Amino acid sequence: MKTRDEALKLLQEYTKTDSLLRHAFAVEASCRAYARKFGEDEEKWGITGLLHDFDYEMYPTPDEHTIVGARILAEQGYPEDVIYAIRAHADYNNLERNTLLDKVLYASDELSGFVMAVAMVRPTKNVADVEVKSVKKKLKDKAFARGVNRDDVYRGAEELGIPLDEHIAFVIDALTQVADRLGLDGTESA
Repeated sequence: MKTRDEALKLLQEYTKTDSLLRHAFAVEASCRAYARKFGEDEEKWGITGLLHDFDYEMYPTPDEHTIVGARILAEQGYPEDVIYAIRAHADYNNLERNTLLDKVLYASDELSGFVMAVAMVRPTKNVADVEVKSVKKKLKDKAFARGVNRDDVYRGAEELGIPLDEHIAFVIDALTQVADRLGLDGTESA
């Protein structure tokens, strides 16, 4: 398995926009937190979250995103289960999510981005101030964070077998742990 530093270097080679980098860090944090919860390999799960969209900026279309990335990851020697989880997080690939890693990545992806969006509109811009009820209310507002697929959020919690409220609270807590890296810690620079 590659190291986080190697994965970060690969991410930064293909991803230049700050918003996509912060999204990668958020999903990484959620995956790491779930790995701890389930007693799994935190480094592997974190790297999977970190790299899940690394090819998206250069290859954003459904016939490229995750497909090109999977080839690059295979060439670099990433494990098959990591590559499969990354491919399976995109519904258009029509891959079943069989393992806990597959399900955690899928469940963490859209919700991590959505929780970040909710934090950004708070006066404090601090993810620690985000409440589950606020996230649920914003999920019902179709005009808010239009790019987030609400069905993916609900399906992710369902596939993971965790009640939505619990999943949202868990992701908020995971992102709070890396709030400074996400620019959502309430400081002036956020």
